[in-house]
Amino acid sequence: MKRMYDQLGPEFALITKLIEKRLQRKITQASLAKKVGTKQSAISRFEAGSYHPTLSFLHKVANALDADLKVRVV
Repeated sequence: MKRMYDQLGPEFALITKLIEKRLQRKITQASLAKKVGTKQSAISRFEAGSYHPTLSFLHKVANALDADLKVRVV
């Protein structure tokens, strides 16, 4: 169980950070969806952790939030 949690930890950390950025900028899910070119329901599913996004989607969300997305492989 701990191994599964550890594997999902980075995913939840990313989701949490992007939600924080959205709230700091006072952007609604609907407004973010419009900037990203998707539906509000897709943003909601992503923020709930029930949607596994592509890197392209993550870049679009980060750009819409004026944030940088950095991916590393160690």
